[in-house]
Amino acid sequence: MDFVGKYNTKSPAVKRLMREACELKDPTEEYCAHPVDDNLFEWHFTVQGPSGTDFEGGLYHGRILLPADYPMKPPNIILLTPNGRFETQKKICLSISGHHPETWQPSWSIRTALLALIAFMPTPANGTIGAVDYTPEERQRLARKSSSWECPTCGKLANHLSKSSAGKPVTHDESEMIQNVIFKGEETRSEETEHNASGNQDAQGNIGASGPTAVQENQPSNSPVFDSLSNILIALIFAVMGFIVYRRIYWL
Repeated sequence: MDFVGKYNTKSPAVKRLMREACELKDPTEEYCAHPVDDNLFEWHFTVQGPSGTDFEGGLYHGRILLPADYPMKPPNIILLTPNGRFETQKKICLSISGHHPETWQPSWSIRTALLALIAFMPTPANGTIGAVDYTPEERQRLARKSSSWECPTCGKLANHLSKSSAGKPVTHDESEMIQNVIFKGEETRSEETEHNASGNQDAQGNIGASGPTAVQENQPSNSPVFDSLSNILIALIFAVMGFIVYRRIYWL
């Protein structure tokens, strides 16, 4: 594809995407990705389901929408193929996607995002944005069916990936990034669990406290103001009694 003339080649985003398009022009056994027609900021991709999981043998197709200031900001990733892990036609929530710009690093790329997506697929959904949690049987059924799925733009998925090329090895930085994506998911789930547990404890505490609180409201207060009023009342009673005694003694 010739993007020269349509885009400002001095733009950092355009230069970066043109370079990545060149690096990804040859598909591998695990993934492939390319700009759609002559739109450098929308890509389509296909990834192979990770082996040893419910997604093994599956082919999953999707879109990558890149911001104008890429790579300073992350892309949005949308799955199109039914898969049982992510909702289709919806931006998914990962620490390498547009939902988490605070964790994105400009050194990451479309390739590393695809590697992270593959690694993240077998993890539990637990209610994150754009996630679903189908049964293993349903995921396996969708994996078998996925090879016949056809993209209106790219055609059938069965012909997208290479049969022999494994692609370049995962670098140390890419490996750390993938682990960070997985850890981010676990951390989010832990926070949600702690939040729910805390909410349940607060609710139980409020229910348990309602009984004793009601009893205490009927008891006299031990505040300093109450003590002062009591002392004044006692003093007045003694004063009145003294006056009555004095009157009987001296006025009779």
